Amino acid sequence: MKIAIGNDHAGTEYKLAIIGLLKSMDLEVSNYGTNGSDSVDYADFVHPVAKDVESGDADLGILICGSGNGVSMTANKHQKIRAALCWNTEIVKLAREHNDANILSLPARFISLPQALDMVKTFINTSFEGGRHERRIEKIPCL
Repeated sequence: MKIAIGNDHAGTEYKLAIIGLLKSMDLEVSNYGTNGSDSVDYADFVHPVAKDVESGDADLGILICGSGNGVSMTANKHQKIRAALCWNTEIVKLAREHNDANILSLPARFISLPQALDMVKTFINTSFEGGRHERRIEKIPCL
């Protein structure tokens, strides 16, 4: 499995820890985020992640910024992206099972690093349920 990851300056610490976790799970990682703390524009790092997931070059994506809102809003501009801004593992699980979320957006300033790592594990290990949720997913794109 290949994961694309991106972040702005608020998410660098979390991203580095998440990459370590993903590699320990023997997952391939494409890192599009900044590795520093200097202020950057999150959209510059979101679009490459969304494009990888949209094209199938990555199976899933993870985005991190201070609130999680900016990265989620930007990613969801891409037609085939379902980015879910999540605050705990229960929401992550439901986003995967019911909404087939393909990008996890994390709010680094509002969750702890251990929470973020647990959320990533849940995101990777939870599958879409399909069934009644499939027809709902099919109605998301604007025609």
